[in-house]
Order: sequence, then structure tokens, then C-alpha cells
Amino acid sequence: MTTRRNFVRQSALVVAAMPLINRDMLASPLLTKKTGLALYTIRDAMRKDPAAALEEAASIGYNWVEAADHRDRKFYGYEPKEFGKLVKKTGMVPLSSHSQILPDNHEQMIDDAAEAGMEYIMLPSLPGDWSSTLDGYKRSADFFNTAGEKCRKAGITFGFHNHQIEFKEINGRVPYDVLLENTDPKLVTFELDLAWITAAGKDPVAYFRKFPGRFEVWHMKDLTPEKQDATLGEGIIDFKPIMAEAKTAGMKYWFLEQDNCLTHTPMESIAISRSYYLDKLLK
Repeated sequence: MTTRRNFVRQSALVVAAMPLINRDMLASPLLTKKTGLALYTIRDAMRKDPAAALEEAASIGYNWVEAADHRDRKFYGYEPKEFGKLVKKTGMVPLSSHSQILPDNHEQMIDDAAEAGMEYIMLPSLPGDWSSTLDGYKRSADFFNTAGEKCRKAGITFGFHNHQIEFKEINGRVPYDVLLENTDPKLVTFELDLAWITAAGKDPVAYFRKFPGRFEVWHMKDLTPEKQDATLGEGIIDFKPIMAEAKTAGMKYWFLEQDNCLTHTPMESIAISRSYYLDKLLK
């Protein structure tokens, strides 16, 4: 292992022995008033001025964030440790990252996420040649297990984020099921996107019951009748029965995420969505 990796692990041990400033956020039980934001939702603002964008998200009330710009060993142009400090300065926690983690870069990506103080690193989508055949999905699952083991040694968790394609049957099999069935629950979690599984015609609750405990992290977004993503409360998804099964799912954290904000600005949308969660879904 590299000196860098050893440094990251040793640092993690030191941190683990110290009180965490935001430990209450990281110990959030199921459904609470604490909320997470996928920074992809406000990507334009993050591209323009990351510090200002994070401050605004914190002022709206978000507690933890998921990065969506991890490249060249940096997050939004910041060294991993500096990005972690930037987020924590706002009072939020850098909990996760969407990173294109692949066989040729996974060790570096894992080191970066650990050094930034993250708990999760998520593969946001599969390369095309991994998702065209069932064998490709089985090879993907093998890689997930490999990455998951290395993540565990670094003190973080590997996960996979779905779109609709993983639910399109191949030779009578649902590829998403293949991924779940061929990965070690101790090494791999699944970040379930509630809008895209719904758009694919599948029931999240059925998956929670079939694969209990496998969905530690959720992406929450609503869905229009035309299957476009929407601000929470402005679409067709009934979140109540889904959230009632949070314990079955194994859910620990969720992130508000929208790919496209069509009826509001992104900052308006994340404020409306958070208010909807607090005012309607917790009652």
C-alpha cells in the first residue's frame, strides 16, 4: 500500500478516537429533521463559487452533503482535506461522493474520499460495456465486492446509485437484482434513487422487503407523470409508504437530489423540498 493510504488510515484512527464536532448528525436515526443534499442539484452554483453555494445550502438547513465533482484527485478543485474543511466550516458534514470509481483508479478515489472525511463513496452509474449483458453486471458485482473490501479497510463504505436502465430485463432477469444477489452485504450498499426506480415501474418497498438492509442511502426526488424529476411534493410519488419502510431498507441517510429543476431555481427547489419533507413527510 502507498504511504498516502497508510497516512489516511492512521489519520482515520486518530479521528475515531476524538469527539466529532457533528457526531449527532452522523448518528442520525432513520427519519429525523436532519436533511442531506446531493450537490449535483446545485452544480452550477458549486461550479461558480463552492464556498458561497455551500453556505447557502447550510443556511437553508441542510446537514450533510454528497459531492458530485471528484476528478484529478480533487473535489470541486479543492484537495480532499481542504474540501472536507470547507464543508465543515458551514456546519455541514461531507458525508458522501459520487465518484466514477473504476478498476484503474479505485485506490486513489478511495483515498481521496477517506481523506475528505466521507463515510461513503458511490459509483453513480455503470460504463456502457458493463451494463449491456448479464455477464457485464456480474463482472460489475465482482468489482463492487473488490472496491467494497478496500473501502472497508479505509474506513468508508462503497455503494452504487441506480438509474432506470438497471431495471430493464435482460434474458428474463432484472440486472439490479443480479447486482444485489452477487454482492456482499457487508461490503456493498445501494443508494436507491426513489424517482428512477419508480419511473422504471418497480416498487421500492418490494425491494426493501426482498433485500432488507441493503439500501443505507437514498436519493429523494419526485417524479412527474412524464417521468421527469420534480421538486418534492410536486410530483406523483407517494413517499409515506416508502418512508414507513425505512428501517426495513436499512436506510441511514438520504439526499435530496434533482437532475433538472424545471419550475424553480435550484436553490428555490431545495428549500421547497426540504420544507415539504419537514412539514408533510415527518407528520
